[in-house]
Amino acid sequence: MPNWYWEKKDLRNTPSQNKGMDFDTETRYRREGVRFIMELGKALNLSHNTMATGGVYYHRFYMFHSFQEFPRYVTSTCCLFLAGKAEETPKKCRDLVKTVRQLTNDRQFSTFGNDPREEIMILERVLLQTIKFDLQVEHPYDSIIRFAKSLKGDQQKLQKMVQMSWTFVNDSLCTTLSLQWESEIIAIAVMYLAVKLSKFEIRDWANRQPRQMHWWDQHVEDLETTDLEEICHQVLDLYAQPVTATKDALVSPPPGAAPKVQHVAPKPAKPKAHPKPSPSTPVQAVRSKSRPHTPPPPPNPAAPAPPPGPPTSAPTAPPPPPPQRYVRPPMQPMAVPVVQGPPPTGYPQMAYPPQGYPGVPPGAHPGAPPQAGMAPYPTNQYAYAPPHGQIPPPGYQGGPPGPPPGMHPGSAPPNYHRGHSRY
Repeated sequence: MPNWYWEKKDLRNTPSQNKGMDFDTETRYRREGVRFIMELGKALNLSHNTMATGGVYYHRFYMFHSFQEFPRYVTSTCCLFLAGKAEETPKKCRDLVKTVRQLTNDRQFSTFGNDPREEIMILERVLLQTIKFDLQVEHPYDSIIRFAKSLKGDQQKLQKMVQMSWTFVNDSLCTTLSLQWESEIIAIAVMYLAVKLSKFEIRDWANRQPRQMHWWDQHVEDLETTDLEEICHQVLDLYAQPVTATKDALVSPPPGAAPKVQHVAPKPAKPKAHPKPSPSTPVQAVRSKSRPHTPPPPPNPAAPAPPPGPPTSAPTAPPPPPPQRYVRPPMQPMAVPVVQGPPPTGYPQMAYPPQGYPGVPPGAHPGAPPQAGMAPYPTNQYAYAPPHGQIPPPGYQGGPPGPPPGMHPGSAPPNYHRGHSRY
């Protein structure tokens, strides 16, 4: 498990401060980013745990990256988007972008780029790698409820003290307390502050031991009162800063933080030098640094100019021949065999040319009607018609019989049902 707690000296040596940002400006950026997470979460009806998880992601992210590189409002939206997945209260990215547009002004929304959805998706991968895919975050809310159940006293004052402690936890997310102390210690500190402000006296608590001097000794051992007071002062210092909406936030950098410009006499302008062509490859860059640049020699005016000659032109190649298309040869007519003679013995009645019939004329289809002067083909609706060019073997008794006596050749057979699958 990675360690997500830092010392005070580490908070004074963040990447943003190493790039020139002062501590007060970074503190204000952290406060404005977490408040924007709260504002965006309330507009989307998200739970307190989801917004608190997004705030912790936000503080952890800027312990490894700087505000100069990643805009705070884009990071806030991305942290809340990932926290919704981790706390099982997901929201669609397009809904987040639509709500962000309503809560920010044009200058703030311009930090999302031309495609805000793609900007959030790309930053989500960076956020996951920064927090090392450790999505589980413990918050002081559960500890406050558990500690309050062990206290004894007036129930109305106890309920008021718990409500005040809950509010202090929500506001403490704007500070860096989540980067310095565990969730149980923060819960004890805000309850310690709420007890002082609500004038709730704690005289006894459940499962009290003789060696326990304070009510929190049964939960956390060796916790000094000076540490609790230091945490309370960080929470109280937060209320000294004005609370404004996101649209009314100060312009970055804050007014008055710009360095003073001293009036210096202008220097005479130098003649512009022609820029040198930059090397296109790393090898050329190394060579240009190692070898000094030598200008080309001036032309010699005494050298005679070459006599002009006829202009030469490069020989032109003949154009390629056009591709030949494939021509399909014409199809030859199929030869139709001529069948003559009577059918074999024992063969039933069929549509077959009778004896003496000259057969199918050459070039005619076997199913074509006979020409003028020829006898018609015998017709039988129940006769077996062998495939063209094949003669059944002698003694073949297959095929259905002829029509029943007294039945027209073109009528339907008995027991025929229209549409039946057998016919």
